[in-house]
Amino acid sequence: MKLLRFGPVGQEKPGIMDADGNVRDLSGKCPDFAGAGVSLEALDAIRAIDVTSLPVVAEPGRIGSCVASVPNFFCIGLNYAKHAAETGAEPPKEPIIFNKATSALSGPFDDVVIPKGSVKSDWEVELGVVIGREASYVSEEDALSYVAGYCVINDMSEREFQIEKGGQWIKGKSAPTFGPTGPYLVTADEVGDPQTLALSLDLNGETVQDSNTDDMIFSVKEIVSYMSQFMKLQPGDIIATGTPSGVGMGMKPQRFLKAGDKMTVRIQGLGEQEQTAVAYE
Repeated sequence: MKLLRFGPVGQEKPGIMDADGNVRDLSGKCPDFAGAGVSLEALDAIRAIDVTSLPVVAEPGRIGSCVASVPNFFCIGLNYAKHAAETGAEPPKEPIIFNKATSALSGPFDDVVIPKGSVKSDWEVELGVVIGREASYVSEEDALSYVAGYCVINDMSEREFQIEKGGQWIKGKSAPTFGPTGPYLVTADEVGDPQTLALSLDLNGETVQDSNTDDMIFSVKEIVSYMSQFMKLQPGDIIATGTPSGVGMGMKPQRFLKAGDKMTVRIQGLGEQEQTAVAYE
């Protein structure tokens, strides 16, 4: 299933894409896509609905984040071999885990606001993993059975805030609009193997990131299992699983976003995002 949310900010409705590419309105048939609303049980209930009986949304308008809110917005750092190389970092021996503030969540076509005082705002196409049931001390063998689905994430980053300000990376990751997510939450059964997905990002029409999830140092199942040894993952948690090479920080000379820049972000089978960078006002 391809699930999505449509409507103005704060007024989004849950929807589903039918076999003909039409958006169907799920309002009143299921809870919004957050927390228990994206649990494996909730997804099974949606599967039982006759999609053709749902009203077609002729003009869905704005597409919101594919999840309404998240208990936790986790990220994995330096998880692509070529990206680690471009930053001059040693490949990590264990997954590097950090957070984005959940208030960074935004729609896949919403403007990205360059934060006040930013000089090093950067882009990062990433595979997002949405957890579908509580996961604690799970094995790698079972880890993917805890995944509700996958989505596209642009893990926007302010590199000066992240690296040069001291403390934790979360400061450089959490500005409002720094978490474009969607357009779809694609259920795990439709995606299959998450380690075979092409992903890319274009900046002003130029492809700057072009890779495949097979370049991940730690696979999705390794990440989910590893994280569950230290915390209880909950339905609705998002894990952004790392970015491939081609970020602005890794370029020579370095290149960062300016107002008016346009990003097109895509992952095979999960859809495409487009954002315009705008100045903070």
